This record gives sequence, structure tokens and C-alpha cells, in this order.
Amino acid sequence: MADFLAIEGLAKADLLRLIDATRGSLAVAEGRAPNRTTLSGRVVANLFLEDSTRTRCSFETAVHRLGGSVFNLTPTGSSVSKGETLIDTARNIECMGVAAIVVRTSISGGAKIVADAVACPVINAGDGRHEHPTQALLDATTLIEEFGSLEGRTIAIVGDITNSRVARSTTHAVTMLGGRVRLVGPPTLVTPAFEQISKGPGTVKTMTNLDAALEGVDAVIMLRVQFERAAGGGVSTDYRSMYGLTQERAARMPAHAIVMHPGPMNRGMEIDDQVADDPTRSRILRQVTVGVAARMAVLENLLAPRPVLEGTSP
Repeated sequence: MADFLAIEGLAKADLLRLIDATRGSLAVAEGRAPNRTTLSGRVVANLFLEDSTRTRCSFETAVHRLGGSVFNLTPTGSSVSKGETLIDTARNIECMGVAAIVVRTSISGGAKIVADAVACPVINAGDGRHEHPTQALLDATTLIEEFGSLEGRTIAIVGDITNSRVARSTTHAVTMLGGRVRLVGPPTLVTPAFEQISKGPGTVKTMTNLDAALEGVDAVIMLRVQFERAAGGGVSTDYRSMYGLTQERAARMPAHAIVMHPGPMNRGMEIDDQVADDPTRSRILRQVTVGVAARMAVLENLLAPRPVLEGTSP
């Protein structure tokens, strides 16, 4: 059985099929169409060993929209708090007859570790600094919904690039689809080495000047500083003035440019309230809705009797 662990290494055709499936699931995700029965009688396990709101609840909702059942395991209240290993936890969960395991962990490569240890499909819901492939899928779908195609489009991803699995996965997706990515942040949180991340036709450029990076962009994806990964040591007291998407900066962006954020937002630090809540530019809440459809698409492609997605294990 296939897993869904990363965007890197995924075939462009498979990514496009998943984007199409995501768009085709939006009516159900929004409650405008009846729930499906794809996962009727099947149970999905959410193994979330890091805090999460959007991703965990999104997977839960996606399972329910597909007619399945889901249960959640978190460090508090599970045997992980007693010292049980990630592999032992996953193997025990698999023995309960679950159809798939969704994994979020602080261990980079942790989802692959689980996938190698179990036979059921594994979905990566974010592993350390490595990847967050379903976030990239929803980001790419949100952008395509807006622009029709990413060919020649310029997307700025701004903030704590070094610690961001979102930046890595979304960069892979955007460049695979022909877009250009500008990775922007202080020198302590982004290095020119990131310019080698793309294996697609699109390009990646690292920048430390946000005002210059916003010139001519089609979309900007703001990231929070990940203090839980020791990023605080790389942030100066003038971070907002240097790298915050203020109302003044947003006003200088091209009129058609949109604003995105994977959440959670540190309002007043990396993004101002007026920008986050701008009804014209902001697609932040739209991302949340698209996220449910994206997780539905991945679950259906892995667990439907005749999967569309093949060979997604790196």
C-alpha cells in the first residue's frame, strides 16, 4: 500500500490529480453536498505527538465527511507519556485494525519511520523540520483556485524558513507546478542553501529584504516564528518592522496579490490584524476550508478500493 509522506519525489501528475480531487471535494467539505461513504466502516488513527488545531481537526472532519470513524492519540493521556516509542505506539494502533495512521511528530523523518514499521497506509501530518505535504496540497490548491495556474507566478514565503516544514513542502509543490518562490527572512532563519530545494521547473530565490521581495508578487505566505524549535535565538527585537506584513507593506503589494498563512498566527508580530482579516486579500480562512478537502482527497486516494494515487512513498 502507498503512503503519503512528502511532496519531494511525488510525480507532478499525481500532485495535479490530488489537486483536482481536492477541488472536487470542496462542496462536501463546505457542507454543500452530502457526505460520502468511501470510508464507511473504517477507522483512521490520528497519532498527533505535537500540538495542532487546524491539521488534526481537519483530518477528523475529512474522515467524518467520508463516512468513517477517527480516534486521536496525543502525548498527554497516552503511553507515549510513559516512555513508549513511536514505533511501538504505531504498531499497537495498527493491531487494532485501523485503515490508516495519520502522524504528526517533532522527529524529522518520523512519518517514514512509522511507515517502515507498519503495513497500513501512513499520512504525514508534519514531521519536525522535514515536510507537511497535506499543507502544501491545500496551499497549491488555494493558489490554483485563485490564479488558474502557477506557471510564471511568484510566491513569497516569509519568516522562519529554517524551521518550517510548510516552507519546504509548499516550495516543492509551487516549483513543481512552474511557479517561482522567494524565501524571505532574517539571515539567521534563511540561507542560500535553500535555493537548491527545487527539483521542478520553477525557481527558488532566498532574500533578506522583505520590501524588495514583495515587489511583483502574486501571493505571500506568512509563517510564524517557531519558538518551540529554538528559533527565538535567531529573531531580533525589530522582527515586526523588518519582516512583519504590516498594513503599510500590504498596501504596496500588487492589487491582485493575496495573503496566506498556515496558522497559528502571531498577530502583531508576523502579520497585522488588518492584513489577516482583509476581505479582499486574505485567503487564510479559505485555506482552512480547502484543507478539509485536501485531506479528503488524500484519504480517498489511499484508501479507496482502487486508489488513484500510486507510489507516493519516497
